[in-house]
Amino acid sequence: METDRVRVKLNTITVLFLLLSSSAVYSLSESKENPFSAKASAIRYWNKHISNKLPQSAFLLSKSSPLTAAGSAFFTKLAADNALASHLSAFCSAADLLCFFDSKTVTENHKDDANFAVYTNKQFSNYGNAQLGGADEFKNYSDGVNFATASFARYSRSSTGHHEGFSSYADDGNVASSNFSNYGAGATGGAGDFKTYMARVNVPDLRFSSYDSEGNGHKLTFASYVDDTNSGNQAFTSYGKNGNGVPVEFTSYGATSNVVGSAFTGYGELGNSANDSFKAYSSNANNPSNNFRNYGGGGNGGTDSFAGYRDSANAGTDTFQSYGRDSNSEKTNFLNYGKSFNVGTDTFKEYAKGAVEQNVGFKIYGVNNTFKDYAKKGVTFAGYTTPEDSTKVGVKMVKKGVEEGKFFRESMLQEGKITKMPNIKDWMPKRSFLPRVISSKLPFSTEGLAELKRTFRADDNSTMERMLSNALAECERVPSPGETKMCVGSIEDMIDFAVSVLGDDLAVRTTEGVKGSSEDVMIGVVKGINGGRVTKSVSCHQSLYPYLLYYCHSVPKVRVYEADILEVDTKTKINHGVAICHLDTSTWSPHHGAFVALGSGPGLIEVCHWIFENDMTWTSAN
Repeated sequence: METDRVRVKLNTITVLFLLLSSSAVYSLSESKENPFSAKASAIRYWNKHISNKLPQSAFLLSKSSPLTAAGSAFFTKLAADNALASHLSAFCSAADLLCFFDSKTVTENHKDDANFAVYTNKQFSNYGNAQLGGADEFKNYSDGVNFATASFARYSRSSTGHHEGFSSYADDGNVASSNFSNYGAGATGGAGDFKTYMARVNVPDLRFSSYDSEGNGHKLTFASYVDDTNSGNQAFTSYGKNGNGVPVEFTSYGATSNVVGSAFTGYGELGNSANDSFKAYSSNANNPSNNFRNYGGGGNGGTDSFAGYRDSANAGTDTFQSYGRDSNSEKTNFLNYGKSFNVGTDTFKEYAKGAVEQNVGFKIYGVNNTFKDYAKKGVTFAGYTTPEDSTKVGVKMVKKGVEEGKFFRESMLQEGKITKMPNIKDWMPKRSFLPRVISSKLPFSTEGLAELKRTFRADDNSTMERMLSNALAECERVPSPGETKMCVGSIEDMIDFAVSVLGDDLAVRTTEGVKGSSEDVMIGVVKGINGGRVTKSVSCHQSLYPYLLYYCHSVPKVRVYEADILEVDTKTKINHGVAICHLDTSTWSPHHGAFVALGSGPGLIEVCHWIFENDMTWTSAN
């Protein structure tokens, strides 16, 4: 009898367990999700921490880690033991991360003409060496490739009359890296053309070492070089050193780019009759940084021209250290230099000091510049802008640099209105979140940068190091007045932050796609979130990092809208957009692109913009 009671009790417990288990499995099977996957874990976390019964965001959940349960456990153990570097390739592949792995350098000689069209990553070594005449052409090279990498070592060295053409090189790529070492060294005649080189690339990393050193009349042209890029870095070391009549032209270099950094070290040093021209260099760029060290030092009869240099840029910093020092008959012309709408800083140290018969002219030159130990003779300043009129210069010009439709007024969000849609395409590489159990074991601070570099095999001054340090610096930046911010590397972290700001009755929204980008569109049905009332939101924007990382921040005093996007002629729905209108702009910079585009100032108008592809905004649920 007692045995039967025990059996009945056990059967009851078993039935209850099976019912509960089947219920749990059923709820996940409805979404056809493995209950042990990272996505299933994120669904459970969502259900536990968000109180409403609205459907979970398929958009957000699609960014869950693809790691299997076994893979997650394996890499979690490695992360806990600081041993991920030993399995980095497998980790990056299985977890859908952005990692860089160097290819082996090809060392064979190539003396014949080469034509590379629609070509991708390769190492070029000893190409065109000692070649007489001929030409190599690189067209549509690595276009649209994620992390395009190429190494040109000893390329065209000691050649005569050899032409190298780089056209549409690595366009629209993400994290393009090229290394030109001993390029054109000792070359006589010939030319190298870089046209539309790395345009619209995210974080280009270019290195020119001993480029055209000891060259004789080897002309180089850089046209539309790294235009519209994000956070680029170019280094020119011993460029044209000891060269004879080596002309270089930089036209539209870094125009409309975001935080481009260029370093010219030993550029044209000891050169003879060098002729360098910088036209529209870093124009309309955001905070460009250029460093010229020992540029033209000891040169003989060189001519440098800076025309339209850093025009209409936002801030920016240039340093000219020992520029033209001890040179002979060096001629330099700065025309319309640094006419930034937001005042930048230029420093000239030992400029032309010790030079003989130098001729330096500054015409229509910007404000906030420092000249230390520059030559007192042969240096002229004309049309120097005073701080009072600095903001008047360039506002009209820079308006052209703000993409049409990027900012707009709230009144535009009316059914039937026709407007220009900006390009809302996401240019970041595809990556996935890490499970929080792994991301929490990786350092995430500048103090832990050395360990991060070891984990992701990032060499000093490498693209990966800059990517890590840039993201960490932005995440550690002091919040703006009234801002609450956090960088999140997992869905769980993002939910926690949104809940901490807005409470647990939440919804997350994003623009559905990119159709209509850069085109005239018609606004369809418009819906105000929370009844169109003033609210606050949490907006999240991607940062470039090995795993998916979002910079999330609270945005007070906003109205959020959803709107159908229609094709103008047919009035067919082509997209569904999410827009956010900032009602309090009183703390914004007077030189913010929104005011440049809309013609107003801080606190005078509201400013609206679309939520771009793969960005998102959280609000209280309707």
